[in-house]
This record gives sequence, structure tokens and C-alpha cells, in this order.
Amino acid sequence: MAEDVSASLWSEIDSGRIDELVPELPALRMEQDPIHRHKDVLSHTVAVVAKTPADLTVRLAALFHDIAKPKTRSFDHGGVTFRHHEAVGARMTKKRMTSMGYDEAMIESVSELVRMSGRFKGYGDGDGWSDAAVRRYAREAGPLLGRLNALIRSDCTTRNRAKAQALQDSIDDLERRIAELADADRQAAERPQFDGDRVMRLLGIEPCPQVGEIMRWLMEVKQNEGHLPEAELEARLRAYHASLA
Repeated sequence: MAEDVSASLWSEIDSGRIDELVPELPALRMEQDPIHRHKDVLSHTVAVVAKTPADLTVRLAALFHDIAKPKTRSFDHGGVTFRHHEAVGARMTKKRMTSMGYDEAMIESVSELVRMSGRFKGYGDGDGWSDAAVRRYAREAGPLLGRLNALIRSDCTTRNRAKAQALQDSIDDLERRIAELADADRQAAERPQFDGDRVMRLLGIEPCPQVGEIMRWLMEVKQNEGHLPEAELEARLRAYHASLA
């Protein structure tokens, strides 16, 4: 949590102290990362931690986010790859943080951030993600969503300003879509599943006070039971209408 995180980390690395705390970290020094070609993975890791906000959970996730690259490095798929390094890294993070004496809640949060650290990949490619994919990303992140996005923003150490700005713009766009979809979902939750026009068409009735009563009933069903299969709700609607006769 030092103000100058980069200098502090390099001091720990150069003195050998980091070998006692996180012995997996020095192994990153010679693991050349094909994405960040100008840095070895250790230099990239230090740079990512230095870019994070002053949040211990995010900084620890940044420290561990590439920890499994030496273990997962492969030359079998057309170049150097680190397949599934996030999932492997999450397990390694749990083990290392447990040995360091962190509490269970912190360990779970940091290891989950490490596991999800690659989820954003591909968002800015092609047509981007569907609304369902955006909702899934937000749902999986849960209360860690803000910290996950902060980690992803920090995990950009390219010297290419255009690429760096494109990444930030993509995350801005994702956060905007998450907010818009959440607002739309809240509004949908506050409305009956069928609107008044559909109710009148289904029941073959004209506007009348009975429609208002039916709409209140539909809202109660939505609040109590959530979204129902349309065929089931139509059958229940007809039965309720018949009971009003």
C-alpha cells in the first residue's frame, strides 16, 4: 500500500525478501509474455500493481493475476500460450495467501478477481458482447464488479497510447451498458409481465375498470413469483378473469 508501489516492490524483489513472501513471483522474470512483448511478466506485474487504486484487494489481485503463467506456459498452440492461467492462478493465490495469514474473506475476494481477470478479453472485438453476455459478466462479478473493472483498467501497460485508450474506452462502454441494462431490468421488474393492451386482446374485452383490477393482480403475481412462462400466465389470467364474472 506504499505511495510508490513500483519502487517498494522492486526493493523487495531485489533484496530477496519477496522470495520469502511470494516465492512464485521471481519466477515470472524470464517468462516472456506474447501480449506484453516489451516486458517480462514480472515487470508487467509490478507495473500493473503500480497502476491500481489504493485498494488492498485490487492490489493483491494485480500482484497475483499472472502468477500461474510459468506453470501454464505452452508452445503447443502456435506460439507461446498460457491457457487457463487465470483458473490455475486463482488456486495458487488461495494457497499462497492462506500461508501468508490473510483472512478468508480477503482470500476469496482476491482469488476470485484473479480467476475473472481474463473475462474482459474479446469485448472490443467485432460486434462486442450481447446483452446476455454483459449481464452474465456483471452477475458473475457480483459485489466485486467495480474492483474487477479497476483491475482490468490497470492491466494495460502497453506503450501504444491508441491501444491503451481503446481499452479504457471499451471498459467505459461496458460499464455504461451494465448500468443501462440494470436500469432496464429494474423498470421491467416494476411492470406486470403483460401490458394492458395484451390483456384486453387475450380476454377480448374493452377498456373498463376490470382491466385495472386485472393489472394490479398481474403486478402482484410478478412481485411474488417473478417472470412466469407465458402459456402458464395466460392460463392463470383467463382463470382469474373468469373468477371476476
